[in-house]
Amino acid sequence: MSERRDFYEVLGVDRGVDAGELKRAYRKLAMELHPDRNPGDAVSESKFKEASEAYQVLSDPEKRARYDRFGHAGPAAGFGGGFHDVHDIFSAFGDIFGDIFGGGRPGGGRAATRGSDIEVRLTMTLEEAFAGADKEVKVLRRARCAKCGGTGAAAGSSPETCQHCGGRGQVMHSQGFLMISTTCPVCRGEGRVIRKPCGTCEGSGLETQEDALQVSIPAGIEDGSTLRLVGRGEAAPQGGHAGNLYVILRVKPDERFERDGANLHTEVAVSFPQLVLGDTVEVPTLDGEGVIDVPPGTQPGETVALRGRGMPRIDGRGRGDIVAHLKLVVPSSLSDEEEAHLRAYAASGGQRVSPERGGFFKRKKKK
Repeated sequence: MSERRDFYEVLGVDRGVDAGELKRAYRKLAMELHPDRNPGDAVSESKFKEASEAYQVLSDPEKRARYDRFGHAGPAAGFGGGFHDVHDIFSAFGDIFGDIFGGGRPGGGRAATRGSDIEVRLTMTLEEAFAGADKEVKVLRRARCAKCGGTGAAAGSSPETCQHCGGRGQVMHSQGFLMISTTCPVCRGEGRVIRKPCGTCEGSGLETQEDALQVSIPAGIEDGSTLRLVGRGEAAPQGGHAGNLYVILRVKPDERFERDGANLHTEVAVSFPQLVLGDTVEVPTLDGEGVIDVPPGTQPGETVALRGRGMPRIDGRGRGDIVAHLKLVVPSSLSDEEEAHLRAYAASGGQRVSPERGGFFKRKKKK
């Protein structure tokens, strides 16, 4: 599919659908498109993945709110992403499928488990967000036990296949064309039994360790954005897929700028003569010197933009602007010469202001 369909259209529901109806709609579609009902059908499998991605986003209130506002760009910019294969779908939505089709896994059998996702927070400066950066994060996570190699069994022993379920982890029976299964009561769904558990991991095959990971942050990232590192979360027991690592980014405020997307707003102090006569004024930037031209007759509070000197756009479409807000600074004291010049200006009529210039009452009347 060259163009992604609307998620609500994919599931056949209205935008105001509640959680219960949304779940029923997805379950109905998933049962129709399930790989066990459509063996070897690539089109059905593609639609199955499409429906699952739609449900993944719309069933999460935060993701759904972002999707309603931004469309497909919303979840991708934060934390969406879809699935690698159908096994990821069954791991994520086992509660939807219940025990039908052997717990949802095509072909029945014990479904591979998936490691837990991890969230970490990372703080950076505006300069780092501007240029992009490689940052190190320390993650406390469960990884494969080094002593037993992840088997969970003590040295000199190994896990045994559960004799009750034959290693499937499920005890199955048929009901019509459906295969109904229940969790094996002996191995509790593991498909194996460990008689002598490893003393380090106590039979889980996993142990907790701290890892230092390098995170590459793209230029132009915004405060509150989330980066997903696939497979860098917790390991899964018995060789399943590892979870993901989600890095939530915080960009520290910068006293020079107020950020608005790719634009940076800043306040620039100017004098009365600069506003009246015009001038070239320096403005702060994140990449060297910057100057703006203040036209003669500019009013206090007006803005002048320095084009293309703001933040890089995350999609690569150039940079935003620096918007300079001109603030008139009135001196609190004058030298004798300055005061004499100013009084001469006032005496020549410079202190008088045309009624047209003071438009407060004029604006009030229009309301």
